[in-house]
Amino acid sequence: MKIKYYKPYTPSVRHKTSINFFTLSKKSPEKSLFLKNNRAKGRNNQGKITIRHRGGGHKKLYRSISLKKTKFNLVGRILSIEYDPNRSSYISLVYYENHTLEYMLHVEDLKIGSYIYATKLDPTKTNISLPAFSIGNTMCLKYMPLGTKIHNLEFFPGKGGQLLRSAGCFGKILAKEKDYVAVRLPSQEIRLFHQNCLATIGKISNSLYYTVKLGKAGRKRWLGIRPTVRGSAMNPIDHPHGGGEGRCPIGKPSPLTPWGKKALGVKTRNKKK
Repeated sequence: MKIKYYKPYTPSVRHKTSINFFTLSKKSPEKSLFLKNNRAKGRNNQGKITIRHRGGGHKKLYRSISLKKTKFNLVGRILSIEYDPNRSSYISLVYYENHTLEYMLHVEDLKIGSYIYATKLDPTKTNISLPAFSIGNTMCLKYMPLGTKIHNLEFFPGKGGQLLRSAGCFGKILAKEKDYVAVRLPSQEIRLFHQNCLATIGKISNSLYYTVKLGKAGRKRWLGIRPTVRGSAMNPIDHPHGGGEGRCPIGKPSPLTPWGKKALGVKTRNKKK
C-alpha cells in the first residue's frame, strides 16, 4: 500500500494525496451482504440536527460486517480484499466450510487465499490443523500470549467487537491477572478486560489512511461533510463570539460553544469510568 502523489496541473491537486488501491481485488462486492442504508445526515429520530456539518455526499451501500463472531470452529478462506466507503479500513470477504460468506475487517499482511478461524476454546487443543496464533484468528484473551497485537475487541463477553476497529489500530496484551487481562489501547490507556472477551489477532489494514490530504473543499463534500463557519464570523444572535466591528476579539474570558458553554478546559469524562 502506497500513497499516491499528483503533479500540480491544477491548484486543487498541488497538495492532494490518495491511497493507491492496487492491493485490492478487482471483483465487485458481494450483493448478498448489502444492506439498505438511509443516512441520518446529522438528524435524530425527530428530524432535529444533533450533529452539525453533516449532509450531502456520495450515496453508499452498507456492507454487513461480522463484528460479532458467530461461526466458531469453522475454517474460512479469504476470497477478496475490498474497499468499504463506510469505514477507514478495508474489508475481507471470507468463505467458510459450511458454504457461507461474510465480511470481516481486513487484517494487515493477510493475503488472499489465507485461512482463518474463530474459537472460544483453547486454540492449541482444537481439531483445526492451522497455526493457533496466526493473524486473522479470533479467540478469547486468556489464550493469547503476552505482547500479542489485537483488534476488534469486545467490552463484554459475547457482545461483539466495539474497540480497535479503525484503520491502523491495534491493542497490545500486557498482563494477565485472575479473570482479567490488561490491554494497552492506542490512546496509551491501559484497561482491564474480562479474559473471556473475544478479539482478533493482528493490526487493522490501511494504516496510511490518516496521512491522506484531501486537497480541496469539494472532496470533503463528497464525504458528506459540510463547511464549518467560525463563530467570530457570525452575528451576535448566532454565536457568543459573533458581532463587533471588523475583526475583533471574542470579548469573553474564554472561548464558548454556540450554546454558551465553556469550550476549553472543561472535563467531560464521566467520573464513574
